[in-house]
Amino acid sequence: MKGTIIRNTGAHYVARTADGAEVKCLAKGNFRIKGIRTTNPVAVGDVVELSEQGPDGVAFVTAVVPRRNYIIRRASNLSKAAHIIAANVDCAVLVATLAHPTTSFTFIDRFLATSEAYGVQAAIVINKTDLLVEEGDDELLDAVMYLYRSIGYPVFAVSAAAGDGLDKLCDYLCDKVSLFSGNSGVGKSTLINALIPGLDLRTAEISAAHDTGMHTTTFSEMYTLPGGGEIIDTPGVRGFGVVEFGREEVSHYFPEIFKISKDCRFGNCTHTHEPGCAVLEALEENRISQSRYNSYLSILEETDDTADKYRKGY
Repeated sequence: MKGTIIRNTGAHYVARTADGAEVKCLAKGNFRIKGIRTTNPVAVGDVVELSEQGPDGVAFVTAVVPRRNYIIRRASNLSKAAHIIAANVDCAVLVATLAHPTTSFTFIDRFLATSEAYGVQAAIVINKTDLLVEEGDDELLDAVMYLYRSIGYPVFAVSAAAGDGLDKLCDYLCDKVSLFSGNSGVGKSTLINALIPGLDLRTAEISAAHDTGMHTTTFSEMYTLPGGGEIIDTPGVRGFGVVEFGREEVSHYFPEIFKISKDCRFGNCTHTHEPGCAVLEALEENRISQSRYNSYLSILEETDDTADKYRKGY
């Protein structure tokens, strides 16, 4: 019996079979995917082989059908283990906000770079546009949308609370399996509720004192869109640790940097100090965003730190 994992609550899973039945299942303690060291061997979106259900109605995952893709992040900044966010997705959607709370550009760029690394189309949804009421907010929104669209990413400006901008987003999501991710407090649950009327996911107000959100999604789950397609909702995250990025590969995951790097004098240019570096020249001429370059440097630094920890056995 085959099924698609639609809910993950730690060691417990729910799989949906071809006839629409939902089956509770477990992954055996020794169940691991060869070649992938992760905290969760099975993820939402996985197609799995299931044993017959026992007397308690629970089946066991006996195999995972080879994935067409998956996205992972480091489980924590101090961990060598990775966490599979979702598998077999058509796009990875980052829900971000420019106010209340503010999503950092570093977080956005790390998400985009990870999507590039795992071969998944990424998109950005800027939510809570109804809260952009301060002087200069409209210009900031326009600048952010222009920056990421110029690189090639679809960007949508929406207000889930007011219902603004949802039609274009619905059209984009139609018939896709879409991972939704973002910081706590960006309104991800409110947005999914707006896209799927009647779903009624739990939402929470952000902290007035710290302008941060609380986790309302505690596990990953797949939901069906009314017009066709699926959304995989995931718990909010504070940071996005990259995994398995070689130092020489980091620039490949920043499309605009990679394109310009072909004109560098040296083939192994790190774009940090070398003479004849086309990337540094483009940065000086504002053809590459300073915020994107800073994000590139932060990942470079993290790959060095991670490699050092591995060498020391941390």
